[in-house]
Amino acid sequence: MMSGFLDEMFWWRPFGVVPEIAASELERLISTGSEQPQLLDVRSGPEWQGGVIGGSVLLSVQHLKSQIDNLGFDKSKPVVAICRSAHRSIGAVRLLRAAGYDDASQLQGGMLAWEGQGFRVVKPGAE
Repeated sequence: MMSGFLDEMFWWRPFGVVPEIAASELERLISTGSEQPQLLDVRSGPEWQGGVIGGSVLLSVQHLKSQIDNLGFDKSKPVVAICRSAHRSIGAVRLLRAAGYDDASQLQGGMLAWEGQGFRVVKPGAE
């Protein structure tokens, strides 16, 4: 009980444990098309312009709390929060779960892990 309260009150903490998905597993899901997770990129605009995982929606973590009801994601489907190094996405996962996205997780290692494994990155608008 207390942990849930603390997670709600201090959702922005860039540390702690939240569910994660490995870059290789996310790439497999995306490439097979079997179970397409909804991708939420919580980085800043300039980071986003540098390259994204195809199909990602941008909503910076600073605006997520106030805009989460306008996200338009299906709460019954998986959501993966993505940031540069898997620190900001921790808070995003906490907010998503508090808003009823029970299958929310973060990309383990963030975009650094994704790019480090050589997975496809696209420029926004060039998908």
